[in-house]
Amino acid sequence: MKAYIRAFGNISPQHSLDPELFYRQQIKPVKDSFECIEPDYSHFVDSKMIRRMSRIVKMGVAAALTCLKNGAVENPAAIITATAYGCLEDSSSFLRRMIEFNETMLSPTAFIQSTHNTVGAQIALLVKSNSYNNTIVHRDFSFENALTESMLLLQESAGPLLVGAIDEITNDSHTILRRFGLYKQTRTDSKTVTGNIAGEGAAFFLLDKEATPDCVCSLKAVRTRYGLINVRQETESFLQSNQMTMKNIDLVLTGHPGDTARDVPDDLLLKSVFKNTQCFPFKSLCGDYPTATGFALWFACLLLKEQKAPQWMTGIRFPLQNILIHNHSGDVRNSFLLIGAC
Repeated sequence: MKAYIRAFGNISPQHSLDPELFYRQQIKPVKDSFECIEPDYSHFVDSKMIRRMSRIVKMGVAAALTCLKNGAVENPAAIITATAYGCLEDSSSFLRRMIEFNETMLSPTAFIQSTHNTVGAQIALLVKSNSYNNTIVHRDFSFENALTESMLLLQESAGPLLVGAIDEITNDSHTILRRFGLYKQTRTDSKTVTGNIAGEGAAFFLLDKEATPDCVCSLKAVRTRYGLINVRQETESFLQSNQMTMKNIDLVLTGHPGDTARDVPDDLLLKSVFKNTQCFPFKSLCGDYPTATGFALWFACLLLKEQKAPQWMTGIRFPLQNILIHNHSGDVRNSFLLIGAC
């Protein structure tokens, strides 16, 4: 079963809340990581509540409320959020206080707000939702599994459903992941060690089971594969299961993370199964993080809706009917999303 995307909202390192500005200007990282361009949150939430919200909660709430506003929906039938890291800022704060106060006299606030479902719960409180609310935490497959659950829910009940992906990067987490060699780190000798450009973002989508007049695009299929696989065969199998071949795909959004060593799988695909298809590396806009597929889906929705390329994106031919998103993390996690026009 496919789902229909009626609206979206996205806070990212690009001007994603203002599509007109996004089409005119591409933001590039000035450091070792992409950081989100955050709006004035007082336009979304009362200023008294803002002071009690951590950064990731504010980003998630603003993206979700933007999505609901664009879809003219006040209270969705369900809220499903996806995150791999959760509220890192609050987690760091809680751990620091444990050390500082020697595990005594601790306030529970930071611990309560550090849980992964904080964003979904806060959205439900703001829109007064008493309906189904779930948070998927499955590392790099978190958002893909949230989409899968959303499509299963739409088979059983009416929509629309609000589904989103949220992850943040903090100084502490960035430092730790750089030690593991995952993210780039500029050294004093002006050389750069291997690693990806770190990123973050919050993207939300309004999904329905039937096409509506405000339909943006359709989510035709989602597939995840764990383990060492033949990505070329898996891509062709995924398309065949949806009665398609690469000839039906107008654009592929690839998961090139920006690291020469980790780009090898995508480079092989570009020379083989994708060689006659238009491609664009979406992580060059948002950086690398576990739920970056959320940004890719937003980008695909925007291109299908507007049917034109941003000024800084050259060589893409329109119109677009079908977009394939391929994301990978290391050599063992691959995901595929098939997006089509309504």
